Amino acid sequence: MNNQIKLAVAAALLAAASSANAGIIIPAGDWTLDIGGIVNTYYTSTRSSGTAVTGGLSGGTAASGISNTSSNITTGLLPNYLTVSGKTRQNDLDVAFTISINPGSSTENGGIQTSNQENRQAFLTVGDASWGSFKLGKDLGIFASDAILNDMTLLGVGSGAGVLAGNTTTLGRIGTGFIYADWKSQIAYSTPNFNGFSATAGVTQSWDALATGASSAVSTAGTRGGASPAFEGKASYAWTGDVAGKVWVSGITQNVEKLTGISGSQRAEAYDIGANVNVAGLGLTAYYYDGSGMGTTIQLRDGFDSAGNKRDSNGGYVQATYALPTATKIGVSWGVSNLDKTSAETASALVSKNEMWTVGAYHPLTKHLNLVAEYSDVKSTAQTNVQAKAQTVSLGAILFF
Repeated sequence: MNNQIKLAVAAALLAAASSANAGIIIPAGDWTLDIGGIVNTYYTSTRSSGTAVTGGLSGGTAASGISNTSSNITTGLLPNYLTVSGKTRQNDLDVAFTISINPGSSTENGGIQTSNQENRQAFLTVGDASWGSFKLGKDLGIFASDAILNDMTLLGVGSGAGVLAGNTTTLGRIGTGFIYADWKSQIAYSTPNFNGFSATAGVTQSWDALATGASSAVSTAGTRGGASPAFEGKASYAWTGDVAGKVWVSGITQNVEKLTGISGSQRAEAYDIGANVNVAGLGLTAYYYDGSGMGTTIQLRDGFDSAGNKRDSNGGYVQATYALPTATKIGVSWGVSNLDKTSAETASALVSKNEMWTVGAYHPLTKHLNLVAEYSDVKSTAQTNVQAKAQTVSLGAILFF
């Protein structure tokens, strides 16, 4: 199984509900191939109420006081994965590659199967244990990557089950505690591990910005943009023992130029800090981020108003998990993502806060198969204090191979 999946499994389960094992190992001449992946599916029931909030994560309905319920059978926060990795040693260099395809578990239309499919990873690495390694290609972004890898809903559903349609994933805690690291084209360098300390720095694909609900003056988020790339970096220190853990910091900065109809450019930037501590079956995680022009939920989304002014944003989450004698891991977490209006704006329907409580249980039925039960309560608040709410119950399973 490739390194990002291993990190995700190890972080989310905290070495209790499952383990990050290699997939199917195949010697192939000078190469060693590793075929692995994930299959997960959940039944979800989401009850939405309140008035819909622009940029909110709670759904909502057309009128206050009315509620509705949506039931789906869908992929969770993680997509299904089929990943092929290979590694070899040539000319005193460690050379490796990873390619993945990511089909979903959900269907959208009767008689017509959706063609949506993600391809999240396609990268190569080259390096040596003595001086580090370079990565070239598409993989998980650098900024906020540890936030999502330590989120317990990584193995479950979190928010978004009632409002996302088609062959897609749910949101977990994305947008209710951290900004999505995303899967980004990049050229990055990682240091060797110096007794627990490591660092990564890279140039990554830059995005255009989007001012949802403001006007068409700002371009669509998520499309390629800018004459220069984004710059991202992170540093971490991990330790082992009876009290084990990890602390990390990361940051991102990028020039935003494609503000339609607005001259000049702006710089979007953000930083974060987090820590995870594990002792005697108890796991504690705390995380905080702060940004300017970086928006909320997705990088650059709602980061600017219609005049091109930067909006400030911040948030974070706290989480506690405990491994029972049965090996079942139970957990509770709370997080919030805040988005401020600029001094030039008046209160509008745009979101000011997305907040979520989650409780979950993750049980290893076998070495590779885990049963998952979660309850998430999401509340979205607009700048006008209008609110939308959503409560989601999810039951399902996730298999790693």
